[in-house]
Amino acid sequence: MPEGPSIVIIKEELQSFTGKKILKAEGNAKIDIARCKGLKIADFKSWGKHFLICFDGFFLRIHLLMFGTYRINERKETAPRLLFKFRGSEFSFYTCSIKLIEGHPDDHYDWEADTMNNDWNPKKAAKKLKKLKKTFVCDALLNQDIFAGVGNIIKNEVLFRIKIHPLSLVNKLPAKKLKEMIEDARDYSLQFYTWKKAFVLKKNWLIYKKPICPRCKIKAERTYLGKTDRLSSFCTKCQKLYNK
Repeated sequence: MPEGPSIVIIKEELQSFTGKKILKAEGNAKIDIARCKGLKIADFKSWGKHFLICFDGFFLRIHLLMFGTYRINERKETAPRLLFKFRGSEFSFYTCSIKLIEGHPDDHYDWEADTMNNDWNPKKAAKKLKKLKKTFVCDALLNQDIFAGVGNIIKNEVLFRIKIHPLSLVNKLPAKKLKEMIEDARDYSLQFYTWKKAFVLKKNWLIYKKPICPRCKIKAERTYLGKTDRLSSFCTKCQKLYNK
């Protein structure tokens, strides 16, 4: 599932279509795609894992789920969920969820919760986290109302970098560690973006899907943890468990 930084990259790659008139709109998404024909794209936005195609008065929300893809000026063999054709160019989306939403994105999204947004607000994140109490940090980091855009890779790498065991409880973290987790969720998201654009993201993974802890040189653990039941890669020696 693409994480927030990857969605920002999609936004940037499609930015040149802003202001262009849609000459053909089709696809098998269960929305009124024909409504978009003849309209000009007002803007592209991203919020967490949501990619937004904005028009005057409504927008399309695209979630790539686990295996969603997109193409610019080329197509896959499978039928697209959404295809927009312009004069001399086109783009399409596949295997994704698409919803048409009335109004403006500002009416639906809290930009301060998006770790990739310039309006990201760490103080608001801290306030929300303190309400979670007995929640595992591995679940808290995946809470999109707090850390929009953070996915499983970012979760694992952040917890390893700040030496916190994924089954630590939010309300048992020292204030310094809570602050560190919030700050690194943002910092790692920005680094993820840079590495992804340079095609070196996997080369910079420290613990995600790694067999050995690079700090302790012992076998790393890989198991599904938390209520979210997502894969966690961690070291039992250097990542401290805060649960008492």
